Amino acid sequence: MEQRPIQRIKTISDFHRLRGLPQPEHPLISVVDYASIKRPTAIGDVNLIFEFYQISIKRGMNARFRYGQQAYDFEDGVLFFAGPNQVFRLQPNRMSTVDRSGWILLIHPDFFWNTPLAKTIKHHAFFDYSVNEALWLSEKEEATINRIIQNIHQEYQASIDAFSKQIIISQIESLLSYSTRFYHRQFITRERANHQLLSQLDTLLHNYFITDNLVANGLPTVQYVADHLNVSPKYLSSLLNVLIGQSTQHYIHEKLIELAKEKLSTTDLSISEVSYALGFEHSQSFSKFFKTKTNLSPLAFRRSFQ
Repeated sequence: MEQRPIQRIKTISDFHRLRGLPQPEHPLISVVDYASIKRPTAIGDVNLIFEFYQISIKRGMNARFRYGQQAYDFEDGVLFFAGPNQVFRLQPNRMSTVDRSGWILLIHPDFFWNTPLAKTIKHHAFFDYSVNEALWLSEKEEATINRIIQNIHQEYQASIDAFSKQIIISQIESLLSYSTRFYHRQFITRERANHQLLSQLDTLLHNYFITDNLVANGLPTVQYVADHLNVSPKYLSSLLNVLIGQSTQHYIHEKLIELAKEKLSTTDLSISEVSYALGFEHSQSFSKFFKTKTNLSPLAFRRSFQ
């Protein structure tokens, strides 16, 4: 298989040069008008690694954009987030004649130095979502986001003073807070698709548990589940937290406890045999896990049915 070249873009100035743009007005933050990019296809079919945050709305992109295993053509406007050091791939599409529009907010991690955002930005899971899990905005929502971007742009274009950075930081915090709210709305309003995903998750876990997978491989990991559902781990956990108030790991554990209760109450298997069947190497580990989840030991739970 042909190995595509990897190009690492370390600074926002590097990004501007790569895309045929004037030098940024601020070395650590930039709002790029997508229509102003002069060389959208000059990069070629390469893998790119950016060492800064990107938040963007892009329409009419003259390329197919790959992030992980997903592809997107940006014909519709959606809000997309990407953290530093993630691999992207641009595949030029010279047949596209759609007018490009939108913006890209670029923020180098150094901009957050000595601010609370240096730590809290990592708590926003949507920076690790796949491209097909982008945020679909209503016109009203998009107008709210666009106003914040305009405020950021105007602030760093003005004369820098002692208040500039904190004002911009507060605008970024607002952007992230609104995005969290809008994602919460999206999890709820896309009810049919989300409940289909939950059904697929239940089927996946059921099929895993009724085979020898538990004995051979142990409990399925969050990564394993997400890969088989074709979603990112962070997106899946965020979705489950909104819909049922549980993380993916918690949900997997709850399903395992259900299976353990079934075996303890309906079979004559010993505690050690139940432990082995559920993928635990030592029965003590199973007993500790079961008691943590139910406040009862496996033996006490079994006796409650006698």
